[in-house]
Amino acid sequence: MELPFAESWKIKMVEPIRKSTRQEREQWLKEAHYNVFQLKSEQVYIDLITDSGTGAMSDRQWAGIMLGDESYAGASSFFNLKEVITRLTGFEYIIPTHQGRAAENVLFSHLVHAGDIVPGNSHFDTTKGHIESRKAIALDCTIDEARQTQLEIPFKGNVDPAKLEKALEEHNDRIPFIIVTITNNTAGGQPVSMQNLREVRNIADKYNKPVLFDSARFAENAYFIKTREEGYKDKSIKEITKEMFALADGMTMSAKKDGIVNMGGFIATRRQDWYEGAKGFCVQFEGYLTYGGMNGRDMNALAIGLDENTEFDNLETRIRQIEYLAKKLDEYGIPYQRPAGGHAIFVDAPKVLTHVPKEEFPAQTLTVELYLEAGIRGCEIGYLLADRDPVTRENRFNGLDLLRLAIPRRVYTDNHMNVIAAALKNVYDRRETITRGVRIAWEAPLMRHFTVQLERL
Repeated sequence: MELPFAESWKIKMVEPIRKSTRQEREQWLKEAHYNVFQLKSEQVYIDLITDSGTGAMSDRQWAGIMLGDESYAGASSFFNLKEVITRLTGFEYIIPTHQGRAAENVLFSHLVHAGDIVPGNSHFDTTKGHIESRKAIALDCTIDEARQTQLEIPFKGNVDPAKLEKALEEHNDRIPFIIVTITNNTAGGQPVSMQNLREVRNIADKYNKPVLFDSARFAENAYFIKTREEGYKDKSIKEITKEMFALADGMTMSAKKDGIVNMGGFIATRRQDWYEGAKGFCVQFEGYLTYGGMNGRDMNALAIGLDENTEFDNLETRIRQIEYLAKKLDEYGIPYQRPAGGHAIFVDAPKVLTHVPKEEFPAQTLTVELYLEAGIRGCEIGYLLADRDPVTRENRFNGLDLLRLAIPRRVYTDNHMNVIAAALKNVYDRRETITRGVRIAWEAPLMRHFTVQLERL
């Protein structure tokens, strides 16, 4: 008989987690103003708020930490990291930062100015925040199919070439670069095909525009290209990675995802002018050029993590766990962004809580209900995260409204997936009784979802 699938690693260390009572969770959530970001970690049973910085490092990574070089300038750990990044991407110029949003801050301080328009595929929260805080516009050019959560196509994160070309025809002088997010988080962790990356490159070359990849989950994107796109099944993840980045001028990365470290990020580019322009902002905001915002030990761990996580077995173990949870939700009839993405399940909240109006934030309401049900902390990726329109100050309800269940890498077992699925089923089964949502009591002007205070209606 065929052997069943099993993880490509074994467990070496464990961390205890505790269950809580419904009464405790009611009190804790009220104290947190119904914002799960404000909960304490010990108040959470299964934590799916993010896959960023929450993965379990390997024994090789922990060994690398002990060998970290903490020299202020010229640390060997930086050159270890630089060698791996250049080998994987082909990019020569590297600036380490403390995480992805810092990489955006450093690079966008050089590239983005008031009045600019930055087209791309569903800019994520910090990317959009760094663009809009500079009085520029983040223009979404994702394919329309991404909005149809029950439609199954292999590369739902793609840029729409017609939308992109229209933007360049109409606003050429205002566009400093094109950004492509791989995988496309806001659209549901959906991948971008190599063919689409080529189309973007060709359009960019036609209008003489550079291309930047937001690359937090580039390895997962490469996995989907290998398993879903014709002509790539016999190529290694590292070969596909090199081919992807050959179509870009540079990248920003939150290394806390596919790099599997607790903190870290970087800018990498082949353009010397970008490097020279960003250097001063690195020194101003982050630190000296050979450590940026990172310790030497973290750079060592990241170099090893990038090397390990661009191997097929590691990625297959991770992504098949997402697929396992998706199949459980299929059994229960719970709608999510299909097909299952690389790092998370994105539950289509308005299709679950059909009686909660959009003005009362269905995905945030579903996030609250799931926590109350079983102490599981997810994250709203929808109307709250969208912020207000920077001109009209009206809430933006034109995108998807999703509950994201982000699965940390190498942390939870399939038994935890069973608990998550059962808890969601319990909420789903009583969905007809949930008729009111939440309202905003206080919010920040940008990236409000992190600190927003809500009231239950």
